[in-house]
Amino acid sequence: MTHDDQNTGHGPNVPYGTPDAPRLAVRGEAHLEADPEIARIGITVTARGTDRRTTLDDLTRRNTATLDLVKSYGEAVEKLETGAFSLTPEFTKHGRGERIRTYHGSVHLTAHLTDFTALGELTTRLADLELTRIDGPWWSLRPTSPVHATARQQAVREALQRAREYADALGTTLAALVELADTGAEDTHRPMSYGMSRAAMVRGPVDDAPALDLEPERQHIHAAVNARFTLHPPHLQ
Repeated sequence: MTHDDQNTGHGPNVPYGTPDAPRLAVRGEAHLEADPEIARIGITVTARGTDRRTTLDDLTRRNTATLDLVKSYGEAVEKLETGAFSLTPEFTKHGRGERIRTYHGSVHLTAHLTDFTALGELTTRLADLELTRIDGPWWSLRPTSPVHATARQQAVREALQRAREYADALGTTLAALVELADTGAEDTHRPMSYGMSRAAMVRGPVDDAPALDLEPERQHIHAAVNARFTLHPPHLQ
């Protein structure tokens, strides 16, 4: 090991520092709250009937009507996705065998909205459609939201402030930053992680119902870092 390695604490055999370059490890955290930027709702369109083709045609018609309704909100809808589709026969006993009693069809849609006023109206209108189920809303921030960067920066500043306080208690100062590790910065409501905040699970029809008043849920953002510094040698009494 060289003399320089010993003084900086960077040598491979001195991971915990030396008397000439003691190391200090601290943790910095930040907890912020912010208004959500996106609301997501799940829409399940269903149809049932005794004839397979008729059931499929009915489901197609309902799905088209639902898509048209959601798309009519223009820029308020940031994204509209079609998920799972199913058409399942239901059997019943008939003598010694089985026969198909009815068919059940469903299509799952997901809509992402940025206009929360439109969200309440759209949710009510969707609930007014026959055999339609609405789940949500799930509130979230965008992954690129500046709030995440603000939380990370605050966590770093807290780690630096804490390290300085420890150094000051020893009567010395920080010499160098050795390591900074991001232990995770995420919305604590997420799994996308996006967690469910409130739910409006409703089925139509709803006669002349007013638009739902949906209060956006504040998002909690957490960021944490681990930091390691070297100190100028303190003069311990």
